[in-house]
This record gives sequence, structure tokens and C-alpha cells, in this order.
Amino acid sequence: MAEPVRARRLTDEEGQRLLQIVRRGKHGSVRVRRAMIIMASASGTLVPAIARLVAADEDTVRDVIHLFNAKGLAALDPQWAGGRPRLISDEDIEVIVAAARTRPEKLGQPFTRWSLRKLAGYLAGRPRPVRIGRERLRQILHARGISFQRTRTWKESRDPDRDAKLDRIEYVTSHYPDRCFAFDQFGPLSIRPCHGACWAPRNHPARLRATYHRTHGIRYFHGCYSLGDDQLWGVTREHKGAGHTLAALKSIRAARPGGYRLFVITDNLSANKTPAIRRWAKRENVELCLTPVNASWANPIEAQFGPVRTFVMANSDYAITPRWPGGCRTTCAGVTRTPVTPTCWPPSAANAPVSAANASNAGADRNPKPHDQPGEHSWPAH
Repeated sequence: MAEPVRARRLTDEEGQRLLQIVRRGKHGSVRVRRAMIIMASASGTLVPAIARLVAADEDTVRDVIHLFNAKGLAALDPQWAGGRPRLISDEDIEVIVAAARTRPEKLGQPFTRWSLRKLAGYLAGRPRPVRIGRERLRQILHARGISFQRTRTWKESRDPDRDAKLDRIEYVTSHYPDRCFAFDQFGPLSIRPCHGACWAPRNHPARLRATYHRTHGIRYFHGCYSLGDDQLWGVTREHKGAGHTLAALKSIRAARPGGYRLFVITDNLSANKTPAIRRWAKRENVELCLTPVNASWANPIEAQFGPVRTFVMANSDYAITPRWPGGCRTTCAGVTRTPVTPTCWPPSAANAPVSAANASNAGADRNPKPHDQPGEHSWPAH
């Protein structure tokens, strides 16, 4: 039996770049969808689930994964074009890229940075010269993902157990997908009109109100994702905290009440690994698989937050704060396949998942109970 197609392990730089593209959603639709495919596959999500997530064919998903494994982040920008035969060979391009990424001092040049003119002059003066114009040189560097930019610091994972943690996450997502869950906090999310995109008459875009006074504060979406069921659910809170994390973990355990071992992938946040949470996990036969420090991209739920921002946050104006959690619950059912009502949700209309068919009416006719405060909708008691 052939091994399932899966993206290779991401480097810290690749993971942070993909996480930025998926969470912000400001790039082209092709780039965002490909980033979601790569990120979901690298974190253990199976190809059929990824295909449903991005609304693409499974063969397309496999092609993107294979291309990433071969070319890296260049797979985000497919090149579909033709033209006359090239005058610059692949070997010449490798020489150009290697020179551009090397500091001039190491190549015997008396300056600290390259300009297009200086780089073209250096290439033409080599023992095996590469004669190229400045514009073509700029195009080649752009195609290889090299741009002229300011230097800056970069945050990399210095976790001494980085490889061991990533190995464990890969193992449990590959061998026990039906028992794997992911948990994370998505935020801070400001309660205000958020611009997005929608269909509208030409030159008459839809408008959102201006906000001179933002009095509703922020919220954090505490989300849980089942890899085996391809199902996302969660609630919003006014802040992060160990109590909220424990309530989320209890909802995961309630979704699998058999008592057998579960694996929960979560970030290395202090609120996710308190002594009380560790004692509960040991008692309930739940293994916490923590991602390495500064490597939250290894959490499978991160790829699911992209559609949440696109289809709930973008192009929204939740003027009535209590409706915001209802919108998130709607999207939990809408961005993935419409799930069967899980046992971790209470059998009440307030917290039941809403199908994509009646998403537009979610939360509109609900009368919140007195104990339902904005952003503090509780998990079911277990």
C-alpha cells in the first residue's frame, strides 16, 4: 500500500511565512489556497480533508504538495507561460542567485551590498562570464523569491526538543488521525467593522460604517479541530486563560467518551500546560503534544483559521456584540464539511452547530439568556 502524500517538514522560516499568508489572507487567492494546502498537509491533515477545505480536486492538492516538496515556497507562485528559448541557462541562473545571496566582501568586492548595476558588472567580469541586462537580472531574482529589502532580526525556534516534538506530532497525526485533535486561541480579534470582499455593482462597492469609538474591545476564539472528523468548533472569550483551555480540552474528551488515549496538539503557551491541566490530562488519558517554541505552524488548526477570517471576519459588521460568537459557530460548520452534531456541544439552540444552508440566519433570532455575557459563552459542563 502506497504511503499517503504529505508535505515535508517545514523549516521555521517556511512555517512562519505560510502562517502569515494564511492568517492575513491579503495575497492572491491562488497563493492563499496553496499556502493552506501546504500548511495543512505538513501538520498531518489528510488529502481528502484538505481538498474539502480549499474546495479543490484531490489530484490538485497532491500536485501542490509534490511541487512544494521539490521546489519549496516557489510552489506558491506557479508559472504558467511559454515563449522563445531562453538565452540564460539554468546553470547561469544558479550562479546569479548564489552571487546575489552572497555578501560582496566574500567575493572580493569593496562594498557591503549589491545593486543591480554592480551585480551585473560582477557577473560579466567572472572567468565564466554571464552577460545579462539589469531588467532581466531583476526579473530572475524576483522569480526566485529574492528582493531588495532591509535587514532585520528573525525569530527562530531555540527549543532544544524541537525535532522530538515535531517527530511526535508527525507520528500521531500519521498513525492515529481518528484520535488526534488540535486546540489553539485565535486572536486578538477586534469587535469592529472589518473590510473584505463581496459581489457588488461595478463602481458601487458595499460600504461599512466608520468607527470613531470602539467600545466592544477584543475577543479570542478558542477553537478545537478533529483531524479524523474534519470538524472545527469553538467559542469566543474575552481573554486567554488556563480555565478556558481546560474547558476546551474537556469538550474534546467529551467528543470521544470511550476512555481510550487521545492526542491533543496545542501551542507551547503557559496557559495550555499548567499543573492543573497536566493532572487532568493524565487522569483522562489525554496526551498533550506541544508544538516547539515559535513553531505554532505545526499545529493543524492553524490552516483552519484562514477560512474563519475570510468567511466570518472579513466583510462583517457585528454591531451587536453577542452575535459575534454566533457568527463564529456558524463558520465552524460552514468552512469545513457540515458535521453531525458532536457530543461535545450542548443540546441547546444557542450552542448547536449551524449548517452552511442557514448560516445567514444564525444568531439573529436567538434571545440570549441573562448569564450569556458577550464573549463568555461557556463550554458545556462535563
